[in-house]
Amino acid sequence: MSGSFGARLADAVAARGPLCVGIDPHASLLGSWGLTDDPDGLARFTDAVVDALAGHVAVLKPQLAFYERHGSRGIAVLEDAVARARAAGALVLLDAKRGDIGSTMDAYADYLRPDHPLAVDALTVSPYLGPGSLQPAVDTARQHGGGLFVLARTSNPDAGTLQHALVGERSVAQVVVDTVRGWNTPDWVVGDPLPDVAAVRDAAGRWGPGTGAFGVVVGATLRDLDVDLDGLGGPVLAPGLGAQGGSVADLRRLFGTGTAVVPTVSRDVLSAGPEAAALRAAADRWTAELGG
Repeated sequence: MSGSFGARLADAVAARGPLCVGIDPHASLLGSWGLTDDPDGLARFTDAVVDALAGHVAVLKPQLAFYERHGSRGIAVLEDAVARARAAGALVLLDAKRGDIGSTMDAYADYLRPDHPLAVDALTVSPYLGPGSLQPAVDTARQHGGGLFVLARTSNPDAGTLQHALVGERSVAQVVVDTVRGWNTPDWVVGDPLPDVAAVRDAAGRWGPGTGAFGVVVGATLRDLDVDLDGLGGPVLAPGLGAQGGSVADLRRLFGTGTAVVPTVSRDVLSAGPEAAALRAAADRWTAELGG
């Protein structure tokens, strides 16, 4: 991979707008397209989405679980799709939410290696074995120009059970954000005064070469933004637009204009298929509303 993930993402957003489309081929969606819930139906669905959107949107985000459920043939479908999507100019964010320690986390991070059979641009990860458990993935991302999006403040109903818990005076979610901020600003130590917040925020908000490779996941359907993202230095993945109830107005209310936000839509685009023109039109509507 050429250049850092943050810089590649900034270039893709400048060229195509910030929209990320999730690829979530669950059984009911395959059925609504008139496809069978098996590897053949999965392949036809995935091929249609990649052919329609990979040359059109900045980021495609396949959910690994929906491919794993079909066994090795499902993984083979995803391997082919990831390679074709990246060749068409889309960045691929593998939604795997991996989290472990030591050599196991190191193995999960291999998705970011260019020689991996399923090499992707970025990976979603879970920090709930301790943020430090993700260090092998951070090291791999830095070595190979990959990116990470770390679950920080999700908007599923019981997320606050853990994410609002306190570690000293900070919430768990804030500890995660602060840790990711430190990855984007290597000389900064968690607990120290914030780095040059205005400069870092400006770099991220402008989607420029200074956009960091490490981001956080913050739901677009939150009632209020209860974590401090100032100086994060990297992007925010904001799932929940459309069928989950989030809107562009929610993005602006939560994040304003000083944060590099990657809004994610899945069902509202995929339900428009299977025709390629309809899929692209649905993606275009969201890109236009986002101002891309």
